[in-house]
Amino acid sequence: MRTPARWAMTVGLTATAVCGPLSGAALADPGQAPTALYAPSALVLTVGHGESAIATTPERAVTLTCAPRPSGTHPAADAACAELQGVSGDFDALTAKEGVMCTKQYDPVVVTVDGVWQGKRVSYERTFSNDCMKNAYGTGVFSF
Repeated sequence: MRTPARWAMTVGLTATAVCGPLSGAALADPGQAPTALYAPSALVLTVGHGESAIATTPERAVTLTCAPRPSGTHPAADAACAELQGVSGDFDALTAKEGVMCTKQYDPVVVTVDGVWQGKRVSYERTFSNDCMKNAYGTGVFSF
């Protein structure tokens, strides 16, 4: 009788030692642990002729991923990522290049940006008076 009692006690203590940390307050919250070494930065940029994104059909779209390294279908991903990092992802802070001469023709072009910049959701829309004005902004974020 002593052997089965000792065996049952050993199994019980082993089960407690193995399963104890898996219950109650010992469970770690999965949201507390980092899931990557860098915050994601992945964007989809579109362009179309019109005055607003809701009334315009996108004519072109590109992807731009800036972390861990510049990539995507954007034709100047390196320059675009460098420029966005320089303004901390603030699209409103992008300024026109100096010395660019554009006509005053009104042919509105709307650019949209949706995605994630350094882990934060981004949704941006801007209407330029024409394609030349769109291309004048920045070193290449909107040039695609």
